[in-house]
Amino acid sequence: MLPLGETDDVGDWPRIRELAEVAEAEGLDSLWVADHFFHKPPDGEAQGLHEAWTLLSAVAGVTSRVELAPLVLCSAFRNPGLLAHMAATLDVVSQGRLILGVGAGWHDPEFEAFGYPADHKVSRFEEWVEIVIRLLRGEHVTFEGTYYKTRDAVVVPAPKRQIPILIAGNKPRMMRLVARHADSWNTAWFGMPDDRLHERLRDLDAALDEEERDRGSLERSVGLLVRDPDQPGDEEDDEWFSGSVGEVAELLRAHEQLGLSHAIVILEPRTPQSVRRLAEAVKLMRG
Repeated sequence: MLPLGETDDVGDWPRIRELAEVAEAEGLDSLWVADHFFHKPPDGEAQGLHEAWTLLSAVAGVTSRVELAPLVLCSAFRNPGLLAHMAATLDVVSQGRLILGVGAGWHDPEFEAFGYPADHKVSRFEEWVEIVIRLLRGEHVTFEGTYYKTRDAVVVPAPKRQIPILIAGNKPRMMRLVARHADSWNTAWFGMPDDRLHERLRDLDAALDEEERDRGSLERSVGLLVRDPDQPGDEEDDEWFSGSVGEVAELLRAHEQLGLSHAIVILEPRTPQSVRRLAEAVKLMRG
């Protein structure tokens, strides 16, 4: 996960670019960004973030191999036709490196601040994601829903490949949409596997069975929180996994053994040293 905040130099463009270039050079597989206007705790000030899609486009221009993805785009913030056109274009710009991560959104202060409807988030997402997927498959889409309507809509030029769709969600309705539409699913944020993770994996299997979909046809990814104990940082609570390079390799291996094929990692602190340390753990894990 690349930093997006503008509260200090960790979130400015030169540092973001440096971390992206180090990750690619060290052999990591993918770079991810969050999609928020801001985060506002109940008793605090709003903390701003750079715009996700603009940063992904910029990172596409300074890398050549790593996959690029949002974790995840909030469906409410962008019309489905606009988003499908944006995705098709970024996939061309990045030469086929986009993973389109999408979700329904959750942080109500953002919705309220900018006038987005915060009700029926999953119902709105259900219509939105169907339109997006059909457009990205090259269809002419006529859709008459409760929240979205299209009439012979089409994305031209059409995508040159089938862009993989990742959906993040853990509640039953979102799980069913994952089973129905997604190429990949993400759940976050974790340290070592725990009861909460095992429950989510069971719920996912149940949703796949309900949709009569082969469990093995869906890629599963997990978001991890990893702190380097040898560097000063801000995060000290128990949610963060703190250990040696070898222990981080074991962390990755433990999730791989559960069938999770991709780990998306927030590092603390977010420094080139942390990125190189993660890459070393990945190499050790892969043997």
